[in-house]
Amino acid sequence: MDTRQNRSVPTTDVRPASDRFATDWGWLDSRHSFSFGHHYDPRNTHFGLLLVSNDDRVRAGTGFETHPHRDMEIVTWVLEGSLVHQDSTGHSGVIYPGLAQRMSAGAGIQHSEKNDSWTLSGEPEHAEDVHFIQMWVLPDERGASPGYEQLDIGDELGSGGLITVASGMAKHADDRAISIRQKDAALHSARLPDAGVVSLPDAPFVHLYVARGSVELEGAGGLQAGDSVRITGSEGQLVRAHGSAEILVWEMHAGIGA
Repeated sequence: MDTRQNRSVPTTDVRPASDRFATDWGWLDSRHSFSFGHHYDPRNTHFGLLLVSNDDRVRAGTGFETHPHRDMEIVTWVLEGSLVHQDSTGHSGVIYPGLAQRMSAGAGIQHSEKNDSWTLSGEPEHAEDVHFIQMWVLPDERGASPGYEQLDIGDELGSGGLITVASGMAKHADDRAISIRQKDAALHSARLPDAGVVSLPDAPFVHLYVARGSVELEGAGGLQAGDSVRITGSEGQLVRAHGSAEILVWEMHAGIGA
């Protein structure tokens, strides 16, 4: 029996890269999928449980000085270069491609993010930008203790499949890289070879972001780097790469206020 026959038809909302808000501070080139900072659109504040998805490029020797966060699960995914994280709980380190990293802001945390890895490694100073995606989701509860977690999953990403990067869902307890304090959300990533195919999760809310390269989404057509798609009522649509590509996929089984 077709178990989908009583389900609503999925809706697909494609958001081209050119439509995103842009912030250019010289040292920072940031593209926002949702309202962020001084950019505000009441019709575009979140999707599912995802409130922030920023595509950032930060010049060498610069970055975000120490600043506070509260009650947010923050996942950072580096595409190129390296990013130095330091926070008020004593965690510090260098985030690089293939390293899954999560900071739980909880009751309150302060941190900085800079493109100056030589200050920790002792290696020669470099001139390359760091390119990363930072994503925020609401936690299950407010006022929890701040936390931090990271894990290198570069080898797993080499499989070309959809890998669970961060999750608070019970079904991912044994196959997630890092945890988040949100029982209804998970982040997946895939580094696809040319013609590589993955199936998106079945979920009420799925957010697909093309981080690199170009892909084709079943039912929506071709997508380029920086494009995103908001799928309501996802039923496992296929994503096929045209050349090598990298995608980030949020699977969410609840929305804000749901």
